[in-house]
Amino acid sequence: MTLWAWALAERHLARELPRRWAHVQGVARLGSRVGREILAAVDHDVLVAAALLHDIGYAATLVDTGYHPLDGARFLAGEHHEPHLARLVANHSAARFVAEIRGLGDELSAFPDERTALRDALWYSDMRISPGGEPVTFDERIAEIRVRHGSGSVLVRALDAGALDARWDAVRRTEQRLAEAAAVRERV
Repeated sequence: MTLWAWALAERHLARELPRRWAHVQGVARLGSRVGREILAAVDHDVLVAAALLHDIGYAATLVDTGYHPLDGARFLAGEHHEPHLARLVANHSAARFVAEIRGLGDELSAFPDERTALRDALWYSDMRISPGGEPVTFDERIAEIRVRHGSGSVLVRALDAGALDARWDAVRRTEQRLAEAAAVRERV
């Protein structure tokens, strides 16, 4: 699944959106490290694939609604037989808050969110990598989003309407899982 996801993301992002391509590669690298620590092997592969594909909906040829999580999920649902992957892409980083503001909540609900360690690890990885693919803190990532999008943007309004708390909760749970895994390794 990972090789398929890499090829698909590269085909749709590398030339057209090189900065986005750098970002998803960074998210995948971090997701791979996190997944090895806290997930089963099968979930690790899904995490890396979701990390590579979470922003594929930005590709011009895939734009339908103009909301990249939904457009990416719809594309993946048609391309791949793994609905789990489409659900992760649709809901990454508290996408439902933006979807509601944009009037796309019903359409996004076709891809139910899961509240699992895998989902949290994807959100964590997305929130810890800059748009250029470099590691950042959660606070740096949120500050960058606020500056890049501006205070009146739908994304910043969604952050203030609850997406920030949802993202922070996923990051905190993942950090806790990582700490617990490290503690177990130390005892062994």
